[in-house]
Amino acid sequence: MPVDFESYQPTDLPEKDTNGRRILEFLAAQPEKGYRAGELATELGIPRGSVGTTLSRLENRGFVRHKGPYWAINPAAYDAHTASIIGLSAVATQFEGDYYDQNPDWDADLPDLADDEENDQASNRE
Repeated sequence: MPVDFESYQPTDLPEKDTNGRRILEFLAAQPEKGYRAGELATELGIPRGSVGTTLSRLENRGFVRHKGPYWAINPAAYDAHTASIIGLSAVATQFEGDYYDQNPDWDADLPDLADDEENDQASNRE
């Protein structure tokens, strides 16, 4: 798939529901621990051959690091942006199917607070 070359960021997170994303989320949840590729395969139900290839790709992108056979999240790459994206994904999964998920226009009738603020400012000037 072609991408916009100027805006492409090679450190962007892997797409949701991919082996790379699953591995990153798992490692990010336990940043102080390192796992063997086989352990990751067992924990996540990913074929062993896919785990090794995926870890190599994640390492090339700076997301993971390894010492010998053990792999862990790279804390230098695991910044607030990465943490927030993974955190938002986890929250979305946790609340999937709730009222707000089933009613995407839940906020359509909410008042515009900016209008209230403008009215308050106008009143204060008088």
